[in-house]
Amino acid sequence: MDRRLPETPRTVDFPRPGDLDENFTAMERAALSEINSKVAAGNSLEAILAFIFEKAQSIIPCDRIGLAFLEEEGRRVVAHYAIARYEPLLLKKGYSAELEGSSLERVLKSGNPRVISDLAQYALAHPRSESTRLLLNEGVRSSMTCPLTVVDRRIGFLFFSSRFPNAYSEREISLHLQVAERLSQAVEKAYRIEQLEASKRAYLEMLGFVSHEIKNPLAALITEGRLLKEGYLGELAEKQAGMVAKMLRKAEYLLDLTREYLDLSRLEEGKLEPSIRKDVDFNKEVLQPALEVALPQFEEAGQHLGQDLDGREILADCDPDLLKIVAVNLLGNASKYGNPGGQAALGLHEEGGLVRCSVWNEGPGFPASERARLFRKFSRLKTPELLARKGSGVGLYTSWWIVRQHGGRIWAESEPGAWARFTFEIPIHPAAPAASGGA
Repeated sequence: MDRRLPETPRTVDFPRPGDLDENFTAMERAALSEINSKVAAGNSLEAILAFIFEKAQSIIPCDRIGLAFLEEEGRRVVAHYAIARYEPLLLKKGYSAELEGSSLERVLKSGNPRVISDLAQYALAHPRSESTRLLLNEGVRSSMTCPLTVVDRRIGFLFFSSRFPNAYSEREISLHLQVAERLSQAVEKAYRIEQLEASKRAYLEMLGFVSHEIKNPLAALITEGRLLKEGYLGELAEKQAGMVAKMLRKAEYLLDLTREYLDLSRLEEGKLEPSIRKDVDFNKEVLQPALEVALPQFEEAGQHLGQDLDGREILADCDPDLLKIVAVNLLGNASKYGNPGGQAALGLHEEGGLVRCSVWNEGPGFPASERARLFRKFSRLKTPELLARKGSGVGLYTSWWIVRQHGGRIWAESEPGAWARFTFEIPIHPAAPAASGGA
């Protein structure tokens, strides 16, 4: 039985890295300089760490490096990256542990590196340490841990490991400090970018799932409600009919909202790319299906929708399914923001190689000062009359994006207090889709 005392981790209080350069060899300074340049220029966390792993081996014993961040307001340490010269990795990305009461908490508080020269001996003193057991099973025998700091704020840890005991002296610790200081800010920036991207993906997945799951039951509820309201299932008393009408209006609003968010999630995930077809009958394949969706909304509000459609057959190269989304959004807005019982008009014309479609409505309109807010994601006009009417600001953004993908443009005009008109036009034979960007 090995009766040696379990090793106590060694922590060393060093001067800050900037004071140590003159003590390094030319090869060490060159390696640190190259690491510094790569770290400063890198945005990808994986690329930065892979380069450091490759380059640091020339100056620091290194069979494995790992990176962990503090999460949940500093209460948990989560392994974010690991790379080694061997396989398999057992302590890898996603491994997490509570910080409180751990040896890493002491490293964090001291702000100094920690060296464990013999991991097997360390495990005898810390038999419950799962991370130590995993590293031993990988073949690691010594390790060096350095806290990562940004402006006196601890953000995580950088780990160097060797498959040989006693691999790290004070010189290696000094080099480790140099690497850690160069790494901290760049690593935090890249990590935050990755967190934002992961949050965006999760948001879009949730948005698409919830919208899809709500859409079909809502559509069925509205169909059944209309049957009930129109008396197909028996006559309703006036009070009952009024209540059903209120329920329908609320359900139709929610259905419009789910359609908009479902379209947005598809757009953001790159699933709304146009599939251009030749010679699409614009009226038959775009406007008429859109009218089937929108007309009940006008009827419910007692609004009259006039139609000024070019008598000729208008054929265009386009994606009719996507342009139907645009038409439904514009028609829905004309009813939603139009005066109850008021007038609205749908126009379609061909001129100069362009298909132009416009939707006009009587209503509060909007001042010229608010025009810049249109066609921006989640942006709503700030006039009291429009804020009083429910909307998300998503439909116009999606419409703008779809029209741009057809090489066209979309715009709005208004006379405040009187009317508003939204118009889009696309070329009959579009060139390559325009690059999407800010409105």
